[in-house]
Amino acid sequence: MNTNLLTVRSPAGTTRAPRLDPRTKILLVLLVSMVVTGPDGLRFVLPGLLLAAGLALWEGARRRALVLCVAVATMCVLGWLLPLWWPNPLTAIVSLTCTYLIRFTVAIGVGMHLVATTSPTELNAALRAARAPRAISVTMAVMLRFFPVVAAEAAAVRDALRLRGLTGVGAFLCHPVLSLERFTVPMIASSLRAGEDLAASAILRGLGSHRRPTALHPPRFGRPDLVWALLTAGLATAAIVLPTPLT
Repeated sequence: MNTNLLTVRSPAGTTRAPRLDPRTKILLVLLVSMVVTGPDGLRFVLPGLLLAAGLALWEGARRRALVLCVAVATMCVLGWLLPLWWPNPLTAIVSLTCTYLIRFTVAIGVGMHLVATTSPTELNAALRAARAPRAISVTMAVMLRFFPVVAAEAAAVRDALRLRGLTGVGAFLCHPVLSLERFTVPMIASSLRAGEDLAASAILRGLGSHRRPTALHPPRFGRPDLVWALLTAGLATAAIVLPTPLT
């Protein structure tokens, strides 16, 4: 295969994988989420895992791909092999839980590629190009920026608690309610403040304007989108034709 389809040259002289069109990534997330959570969704779990891991490796996120594979392998062992080795009501409950969690893990793995490689501006431009309602485009653009901010705030609160010696298993077991209060109260305040800042930033950027803004880099489908669409179609066909071990 021609490598020009999968790599581009950056200004620094290094090669990197070109990003997919945000509309393609949204369609992949919706497609995988619908099929893996459907009535016969276990048939599409392994192809969905291959798609999620492939997107992570193509992006260069090897750690994410490894974590996804380890998580799915662990759920396969707990959900399908453990009840055979040690049949009892507890393992039956664990098996039933894993049969549902494994589906959401695969869908989240594909969605993480969308979150990691798409900026709110790109997402808003793609949704406007797809003629999506303004309420949906603005909401998704703000949510895409909100979750990383909340994650950063949670890490800051956790570091502050660690510096004061208020974290640890012993502190949680001795005072579970107080430990949760010490974490959730600052998080609620930080989330409200972050929401207000993001709302003000959205207004300044004109996300709520009725006028159609001009995108500096208009979204358009390219050859990488076609490659991944064909790969997704091939994985879906293999999932339908070939037998699946997850039954």
